[in-house]
Amino acid sequence: MDDPGWLERAIDLATTNVAAGGGPFGAVVVRDGSLLAEGTNRVTADLDPTAHAEVVAIRRACRSIGDFALAGATLYASCEPCPLCLCSSLWARLDRVVFAADRHQAAAAGFDDAEFHDILVANGDPSSWPTVVTHLPSPRAEEPFDAWRASAGRVDY
Repeated sequence: MDDPGWLERAIDLATTNVAAGGGPFGAVVVRDGSLLAEGTNRVTADLDPTAHAEVVAIRRACRSIGDFALAGATLYASCEPCPLCLCSSLWARLDRVVFAADRHQAAAAGFDDAEFHDILVANGDPSSWPTVVTHLPSPRAEEPFDAWRASAGRVDY
């Protein structure tokens, strides 16, 4: 299947998810032309604000291949990934992200993706965010990193 075909699959998942009482978001992860995993929005079903379709698909894809990195893979999403999903895609080391609807279309349907993009991307100053973010230095702040660097069994990522 080609890019438009995989994108259609993500859109079908999103539409079916609405009929099942979920949010209008679907995603698939593909590598070398093979489907690794699918995901739909599970936020309200799982009472988990991180259970976005893209994150669900990434989690499932990683489990299916037994690795936390998805190098060589593409994420196809029914809608432009929000900052959470975009960052998850970067952490997963995906090669590409392809999406159908954009953040403005999501906003018109009542989803605040555009607002979050604006908060995090256009205005990187945390003092203006609706959630208070505070840096409180601690003399022990480096201890976890020291333990990590000293750990012989660590898995670098």
